Amino acid sequence: MPEIDFWYSIGSTYSYLTVMRLPDWARANDVTVRWRPFNVRSVMIDQKNIPFAGKPEKSAYMWRDIERRSAKYGITARVPAPYPIPDLQLVNQVALLGLKEDWGIPFTRESYRIWFIDGLPAGSEPNLSEALHRSGQDPAEALIRSRSDAIVKELADETDRAVRSGVFGAPSFVVRDEVFWGDDRLDDALSWARLGHVT
Repeated sequence: MPEIDFWYSIGSTYSYLTVMRLPDWARANDVTVRWRPFNVRSVMIDQKNIPFAGKPEKSAYMWRDIERRSAKYGITARVPAPYPIPDLQLVNQVALLGLKEDWGIPFTRESYRIWFIDGLPAGSEPNLSEALHRSGQDPAEALIRSRSDAIVKELADETDRAVRSGVFGAPSFVVRDEVFWGDDRLDDALSWARLGHVT
């Protein structure tokens, strides 16, 4: 079965499109996808890449593009959503903890639903606690564990692995050593996983 690493960061606007359609897409295409949260903000700061802040024309395009693509996929999106989110690192630490315990995907999807549909930014309250509650977790307990030194280090380590893999933004898909950046490159990643080239 083909395998794809899905590098994402809750806080990435375009990752919403992938997060909301990926489980059904993976089943339909009989592909294994490994969800891998990382801290895209630290990567972008290191690379001096600030994509939308202070760029109103580019931001307006982004929101309209997400609106168009959401309609294409049959996904609800109320845009513009609050952006940028305040605590990207913490929410991705929560997602990483959840992926170790099999509730990371539901948590990620609920975080995005609450952000893009209810208008409550991911990474802050009440989004964090509500997304954890919807994922069957005790919010207070999960947040304590997500702030542990071990999880903080693991997210930093995963971020380093993402960079070493050639990832510079989210969402990104890595197949072996090949990087595909952007939600619209998901099918290209699948083609590479199956055939070793893009069709």
